[in-house]
Amino acid sequence: MSIEQKTSQAHDESGYLSDPDVQLMLRAKEGDDSAFTDLVRIYQDRLTNIFFHLVNGQEAAEDLAQEVFLRVYRARRGYQPTARFSTWIFRIANNLASNARRSKGRRNEVNLVGSESGPLGVRPHEQIVLEKSGLMPSRQLDKQELQAIVQKAVDQLSDRQRMAVLLNKYEDMSYEDISEAMELTPKAVKSLLSRARENLRLALTPYMQLGTEVKK
Repeated sequence: MSIEQKTSQAHDESGYLSDPDVQLMLRAKEGDDSAFTDLVRIYQDRLTNIFFHLVNGQEAAEDLAQEVFLRVYRARRGYQPTARFSTWIFRIANNLASNARRSKGRRNEVNLVGSESGPLGVRPHEQIVLEKSGLMPSRQLDKQELQAIVQKAVDQLSDRQRMAVLLNKYEDMSYEDISEAMELTPKAVKSLLSRARENLRLALTPYMQLGTEVKK
């Protein structure tokens, strides 16, 4: 590696040292297992929730989240803070989810019924999707019916659109961070999210137009 490359790498790394999760990972790198335990506590539910909406299964989601932490732990000695920790760990998650989908192929599973909830209870992105779309009905749909409608709409997105939406709305990640996590350009991420929002709008509009006729 040239001096210029080393200088550039050092500059990139220094920009992320203020990230408290990066600091935890650096402690884990030095053998502090309590720091790694803290990272598991911070990200376990978040990862499981993301995987749940990507693979539609609680057990599979938990297994994939565990695999992420195994990979992080195994890679700890060589860890370099070249991105925010959340960006790095969700890049691992995205790659694992992609591998899981390729290995199993398209599964013809029945969509989850509305009464089922995610690992964190009511799915947080459902309310966000509706609020951001401006498609909230003037009278609220039944909660279970609303969950089923929104989940079906999200499930109809492509895998990459769904991942981008989850990272943007649930993890509040910027286009730049999502592009790093998904190994895409920011322009590609912007295009993905734009298409996803349009697909959600088209899927949800018929139900929202009927909202005034649905009893509370």
